[in-house]
Amino acid sequence: MAKQASPNVTNITTNGSDSSIVCYAPTMITTNGIWQGDNPLDYSLPLFILQLTLVVVTTRLLVLIFKPFRQPRVIAEIMGGVLLGPSVLGQYKPFADTIFPMRSVMVIETMANVGLLYFLFLVGLEMDIAVIRRMGKRAVIIAVAGMILPFAIGAAFSFLIHDRGQSMNQGTFILFLGVALSVTAFPVLARVLAELKLVNTELGRIALSSALVNDMCAWALLALAIALAENDSTSLASLYVILSSIAFVCFCIFVVRPAVCWIIRRTPEGESFSEFYICLILTGVMISGFVTDAIGTHSVFGAFVFGLVIPNGPLGVTLIEKLEDFVSGLMLPLFFAISGLRTNITTIHGVGTWGLLILVIFLACIGKIAGTVIVCLFYQMPIDEGFTLGLLMNTKGLVELIVLNVGKDQKVLDDEAFAIMVIVAVVMTGIITPIVTTVYKPARRSIPYKRRTIQRSKPDAELRVLVCVHTPRNVPTMINLLEASYPTKRSPLCVYVLHLVELSGRASAMLIVHNTRKSGRPALNRTQAQSDHIINAFENYEQHAGCVSVQPLTAISPYSTMHEDICNLAEDKRVAFLIIPFHKQQTVDGGMEAMNPAFRTMNQNVLANAPCSVGILVDRGLNTSNRMTTNQVSHNIVVLFFGGPDDREALSYAWRMSEHPGISLTLIRFIPGPDVAEPVGVVKPDPDAANNSHSNSKILCVETDEGWEKQLDEKLIKEFRVQHMNDESIVYVEKVVNNGEETVAEVRATANVHDLFIVGRGHGMISPLTAGLTDWSECPELGAIGDFLASSDFATTASVLVVQQFVGDEGSAAHDHELDNDHDHDGGLGTPQPVALSPAGGDQFGSMHQNGNKRTQPPIRAQNSNPNVFSA
Repeated sequence: MAKQASPNVTNITTNGSDSSIVCYAPTMITTNGIWQGDNPLDYSLPLFILQLTLVVVTTRLLVLIFKPFRQPRVIAEIMGGVLLGPSVLGQYKPFADTIFPMRSVMVIETMANVGLLYFLFLVGLEMDIAVIRRMGKRAVIIAVAGMILPFAIGAAFSFLIHDRGQSMNQGTFILFLGVALSVTAFPVLARVLAELKLVNTELGRIALSSALVNDMCAWALLALAIALAENDSTSLASLYVILSSIAFVCFCIFVVRPAVCWIIRRTPEGESFSEFYICLILTGVMISGFVTDAIGTHSVFGAFVFGLVIPNGPLGVTLIEKLEDFVSGLMLPLFFAISGLRTNITTIHGVGTWGLLILVIFLACIGKIAGTVIVCLFYQMPIDEGFTLGLLMNTKGLVELIVLNVGKDQKVLDDEAFAIMVIVAVVMTGIITPIVTTVYKPARRSIPYKRRTIQRSKPDAELRVLVCVHTPRNVPTMINLLEASYPTKRSPLCVYVLHLVELSGRASAMLIVHNTRKSGRPALNRTQAQSDHIINAFENYEQHAGCVSVQPLTAISPYSTMHEDICNLAEDKRVAFLIIPFHKQQTVDGGMEAMNPAFRTMNQNVLANAPCSVGILVDRGLNTSNRMTTNQVSHNIVVLFFGGPDDREALSYAWRMSEHPGISLTLIRFIPGPDVAEPVGVVKPDPDAANNSHSNSKILCVETDEGWEKQLDEKLIKEFRVQHMNDESIVYVEKVVNNGEETVAEVRATANVHDLFIVGRGHGMISPLTAGLTDWSECPELGAIGDFLASSDFATTASVLVVQQFVGDEGSAAHDHELDNDHDHDGGLGTPQPVALSPAGGDQFGSMHQNGNKRTQPPIRAQNSNPNVFSA
């Protein structure tokens, strides 16, 4: 095989020498195979594939390792590079020569830069300049103040680090160090804020806005630094570079943007963009990179500007979806790995240099914090918030690494300075999450509130409901359910709509935070477009329905901790009822398919920890005609009543609905027949638990008296019947059944008449009337009847609402018995009003967000010690 060797000088250092001459063989791309005696690693393609795989696997493993420490992904990616590079594994010479030989550097760096080119195109695409224009003066001032001091510190240090022997002038060196120390990485910061659950706070909004401004300034400074670095010979050449860069930006604004707008206008709304246009734009990214590289700025600058001029909207969404996962998942780690491979920690010699390194980290951090705190004090923000904001602004990421890499390429930074700055970036970003978690603890106002259930809500007071939504598909049925809840002037509805967004690795998902929808601008991405649809639907409902106030909110966090956001919000807003969508949705043929397994775990966590009553809505389309007035709602609702706190809560909610003139309600009460195997009972706590040191009297459990439960059921039903004696739209039926089979037969008989079933979850209750139903249950969290109604076997088009009553006090029956002595008919929907709690009780309410819904506490074992309890 003829090998044409073309010498090519690379500037990668090996063992102290400044540069090595490496011979490339252009024909050696693919191998003839190991059976021909070829070593695949001698050829560039197999070697590149191996390097890429190694980099991706290493970074992914490190992401998993750093996850418990809540570290952003960028740290894992840089550390992966450092690990594979000359600092750690590269010290072992056979590894370095086999996996990362000198001849492979050109290929891997070229690919890394292509990935970087497209990533910066995406960053530009996702960045909305209009957002910056609309930002408050405060965010801009914080961003600028957070840049000036670290820049000054960088300038001061440049005199200590700068090697006099270098050809580079001092000014350019100052510019590079200053930019590297003063930038804030917007995507990394967004991720950190979401991890710390600060996205929706005022502090989070200011931090994100400031980071966005800071990012823009950093790009301008980077372009300037590169222009000055590449042409240190004559100042005139630098001037030409800057002028031609300005000309390029103007060309993008006045030629490229109108052309893209024309493409958008040519494509009908809702249609997908033609492949030709997408291809044209992706080629445009390359051309922009080529042009800016040719004029003397870095190629990434061109790609960034090109992305920036494309208007936000459907085209941006399409491009992001086509590129994002491939670019940020596969190509970008290559760039970070290259930065790590170039970092040789062993070049940092002497205690003095390490001391200097620690000093740089410390002073740059302090500089940003000081600048931010001064502005915060000027705006009369609390000093701890100012300090936290300063810390958050220290997040480093992509921009800084680009600055450093360009600096190293242009010989502005030598190996030692480069290694120092990479370590500074990793350490500064790594320490933020732990420090902020310890320093900033926003005061959680845990106000004890009593109206945690619908049953205890006053009929003449506002009912507060928290509605959780995953996708726009959940919205119509939710709105119809709220409409059926009969908001009136006497008892209005206050609805908090929470759009649940999974925290993904994408920066684009985070930009939903900048939800400045009021301006009517198009959405930045699919998540935000969904959010807009959801919010618009609920706001539309608010306008057309009287006596309803809607407050839209967004929760962005991993599904594993999403329930914390939901429960904290429910507590903060003092909600009485929390509605979450079921994790399955109806298919076209009427079956039920799971949407996302994480939804189910989240629902179970919400049921276990909710500070109020919970309803899980199984959505089979709560059909209503297209009407705009609330009075024309027509629903047939059925309540299946077996007894117990959950069923009482279900009846209380249906009772409220039944006041609506357009709703007919059927209450079916199941009564044990003569052949019942065992009496209906309530779960008693495990007697073994008495030996447990933790089971003191303060633990709230479901040790309720069966007799009391039955009396409370009777009392509520009696009041309901008395109140609706002459109401034709309300039907009360008693069904005598002996076992689970008879119950199922009766439920099936009612299937096709109604369009909404409301049932209690029945948690903690043991009833022979549902015996055997739990043996085959797919979703035990819905209870025996709820699971049967939600299953695909139950052929119906009716939606199901499974209700769990909040029992956070000393057992529901005991508490209601205490209330019974202080009976007041105005108290609840036919139920007694709560009396003032004793200090101890108040304390338990106050700490409820930690204790959660106590009925879910294991271990629980069925015990019916008194079989004759119902003989009365």
